[in-house]
Amino acid sequence: MKVFSTEQIRRADAYTIANEPIKSIELMERASENCFNWIIENIDYKKKHFVFFCGLGNNGGDGLAIARMLAEKKLKVTTYILNYSKKKSEDFIINEKRLFDSRNAKIIYLNEGDTISEFADDVIVVDAMLGSGLAKPTEGFLARVIQHINTFSHFTLSVDIPSGLYGDCNTDNCGTIVKADVTLSLQFPKLSFFFPRYGHFAGNWVIIPIGLHESFIRNEVTSNNFTLINDVGPTIKKREKFAHKGQYGHALLIAGSYGKMGAAILASKACLRTGAGLLTVHVPQCGYSIMQIAVPEAMIKPDKNSNIITENNFSEQYSSVGIGPGIDKHEETTKALAQLLAKCNKPMVIDADAINILAENEKLKKLIPINSIITPHIKEFERFAGEHFEDDYKRFEKQKELSAKHKIIIVLKGAYTCITAPDGNVYFNSTGNPGMATGGSGDVLTGIILGLLSQGYLPLDAARNGVFLHGFAGDLGAGKLSEYSLIASDIINYIPDAYIELAKR
Repeated sequence: MKVFSTEQIRRADAYTIANEPIKSIELMERASENCFNWIIENIDYKKKHFVFFCGLGNNGGDGLAIARMLAEKKLKVTTYILNYSKKKSEDFIINEKRLFDSRNAKIIYLNEGDTISEFADDVIVVDAMLGSGLAKPTEGFLARVIQHINTFSHFTLSVDIPSGLYGDCNTDNCGTIVKADVTLSLQFPKLSFFFPRYGHFAGNWVIIPIGLHESFIRNEVTSNNFTLINDVGPTIKKREKFAHKGQYGHALLIAGSYGKMGAAILASKACLRTGAGLLTVHVPQCGYSIMQIAVPEAMIKPDKNSNIITENNFSEQYSSVGIGPGIDKHEETTKALAQLLAKCNKPMVIDADAINILAENEKLKKLIPINSIITPHIKEFERFAGEHFEDDYKRFEKQKELSAKHKIIIVLKGAYTCITAPDGNVYFNSTGNPGMATGGSGDVLTGIILGLLSQGYLPLDAARNGVFLHGFAGDLGAGKLSEYSLIASDIINYIPDAYIELAKR
């Protein structure tokens, strides 16, 4: 799915109105009806009191239309219209009259200085004040209304975007923002939803299709994308009847150190479970027996050192190479990584301490093979980038810059894991859950991507599909075990179920 800027979404609306053709008020009615349907299908609306806060633009017009539809269903609805300006959009005026003319409509005009009562437990607050076109921070009357909602609402639903939040970059946004429990985002997600500092305001957001013109969506260019199951399913390679293990690659994983052999085990099992034909794991001698017992399907190459990695053991027989889980940052390990980078002539998967070593050795970054995949969490990325980021959007821009500079794929792990490619394209991931914030989860991801790379997937496809598969397996695991109980090995155990579901697409 493409992720458009707020300006592109505005043009999509205009294109649809001109080329469907459809009147803007009819497009608003269609969008509002789809939001109404979502509410009826997903919220226990009986014995609820819907309290709408509507601005004077088209977002407010959406809110008025939804309020009318709920009122016509004989639900309890109160609509506050905020008088913060004398200017109203044409479609707002039409829906204002329609709401007045409908039965069961209770409308209150809210002015500066008016008192808003606290909300009872049965109230669902619907925020339709400002929309995605907002370009300046909220202040004064609007900010006080938003603060009241945030303080007293038990459940808040925002239409299209939480009021006060910008759709794109929020670097200079110092205003008050609605804290929504659910956001009904019209047709597309907003870019700001994907960043930790501001995305949490949207709560659990869902996409509400409103029928914007397919021709515009297909032809409009954007570098930002949201990876869904239908993007991944068709790209999974089919297995041939007369295939043999050699056709699915021979992966080399360099992992582990004394006390950290669990990372090597998790990455190894994930690599094999993802479908690698053969796997050789280079570990320190202390891990030899551990690996032979824990992962009998893998071949083990012990390092000459008992406790750490000091050799690289790369050769052309390997179709893919991964390094980092649990290797620590000893001086001899750093030398081994430098030798590997100089010797390896194919894209690698680089994780954990291997990233930290690169962060401390600027010269080694120049040796990273083109199209290699590095998989940092936020702190590892900041070490690699050499700076701390208070703002998510600035970090996002730096990630794109470093992907282009080093010609590598950066997988920044977290909610909506962000993958940046050397060509400037960006892919946010749709799978995963908070239960995956557990030790070893990143090692599993390294193994999954390594397994895909060994099978001949292009590096970007290995990264995108690997991140999706990792999150999908985690979601299936959490569905059975709960987010609280999920551990890294559970993610590996649910990779087969994730594959089965993907095969249906």
